[in-house]
Amino acid sequence: MSPLFRRQPARPQTSEHSENHLVTLIRKPGCHLCDDAQLVVEKVCAELGVPWEGKDITEDRQLHDQYWEQIPVVLVDGRQHTFWRVNEERLRKALTDQYK
Repeated sequence: MSPLFRRQPARPQTSEHSENHLVTLIRKPGCHLCDDAQLVVEKVCAELGVPWEGKDITEDRQLHDQYWEQIPVVLVDGRQHTFWRVNEERLRKALTDQYK
């Protein structure tokens, strides 16, 4: 597994958000939108202490067949949150709203 796609652990001093969510970034190598999306996912997840993982559609036929026209795709807890462009505030809201 590429270092770009390893699961990122939550920070030790996390809030309740990290215990309740997992963000998955579905991408492919050489995709500039995927690189941009990863920066947003890394930033928001690090700030909130939420773990995230990356999956490469070139290594998984099912993911390729399902998402090849939409990458990058962000899943929150296994459900599609967004595709193509990741909005930082929208992702943060999805990960924090249930606690307000």
